[in-house]
Amino acid sequence: MLNGKKIIVVLPAYNAEKTLEKTYKEIPFDIVDDVILVDDASKDQTSELGARIGIRHVIKHEKNKGYGGNQKTCYNKALELGADIVIMLHPDYQYTPHLIHAMSSIIAYEVYPVVFGSRILGMGALKGGMPLYKFVFNRMLTLFQNILMHQKLSEYHTGYRAFSAKALQTVPYEVCSDDFVFDNEITAQLFMHNFEIGEVTCPTKYFPEASSINFKRSSIYGLGVIRTSIYYRLHKWGLGSFRIFKK
Repeated sequence: MLNGKKIIVVLPAYNAEKTLEKTYKEIPFDIVDDVILVDDASKDQTSELGARIGIRHVIKHEKNKGYGGNQKTCYNKALELGADIVIMLHPDYQYTPHLIHAMSSIIAYEVYPVVFGSRILGMGALKGGMPLYKFVFNRMLTLFQNILMHQKLSEYHTGYRAFSAKALQTVPYEVCSDDFVFDNEITAQLFMHNFEIGEVTCPTKYFPEASSINFKRSSIYGLGVIRTSIYYRLHKWGLGSFRIFKK
């Protein structure tokens, strides 16, 4: 616990057998109370390894539900266990668990209710090997979203996120997509409900075992981001009612 807050780390996993243990061992258990692993119907031994290394809560989907569907299971279970702070950490070792202290503290001491680990602050993305086309798309989409959503995030597309329980209990994330655009839709929901989002500089690593979507999936994701931003602005102007913003 930190400042009396129960902290739970959730690991949305798919074929993470090669990197799971390394990620898990770096989680700071001096403040983290529990860990949840959700295996989205992996084809390797991800869930079996999770149980073997001591993760108490291992959930395996019988059918693949997608990245967004995985997160929904993660957050539902964390809230069920009474989490005050939920950290979403990818078990592919792309993001360092050492930032959990910083991200948790920001929420525990009520500086911000939500914190993102930004790969863009400090140029961590390119230093860590992010493909140039992804970096360019990231910057273009982030600029587009900041303009339409009247925000100033350094990036909207990080997979390293920390939430207060209140934030997760307030936004209707169950209606978000089960695909990768889930991250963007829940961000839009948070802003729609007037939650501020803090950011910390986050180095990242790109290597063969780290999960990464290909150009085609990236393009589909990008179109989803543009759609989400337009829906947000239209909803704000009262020119439409959209699924992700319904209470």
